Amino acid sequence: QVQLQESGPGLVKPSQTLSLTCTVSGASITSSGYAWSWIRQPPGKGLEWMGVIDNDGSTYYSPSLKSRISISRDTSKNQFSLQLSSVTPEDTAVYYCAPREGTGCFTYWGQGTQVTVSS
Repeated sequence: QVQLQESGPGLVKPSQTLSLTCTVSGASITSSGYAWSWIRQPPGKGLEWMGVIDNDGSTYYSPSLKSRISISRDTSKNQFSLQLSSVTPEDTAVYYCAPREGTGCFTYWGQGTQVTVSS
């Protein structure tokens, strides 16, 4: 059973950088079989895949966010992190971390963390 917990500020000012961390238990982020993703859901909208960091540390980002997003990891803590720069109110969302399986499915999810962008 993989468990994930998102953490970070719930309020970010416009133009600043949003930073979140996902702490993983039950699986190693360096093991094959999973690619560690960030996904968000703005209010009243569907889920948006943001990006992923593979078990080898390779990263892939949504084209719509590529200029602003960075995903990194701390293998010693079994954590991976999201940074989203130059945020606007449109970045207000519930942010989730989840491992993508080789089948493309997302079986395990964090509980999600609300991030509001507002001055």
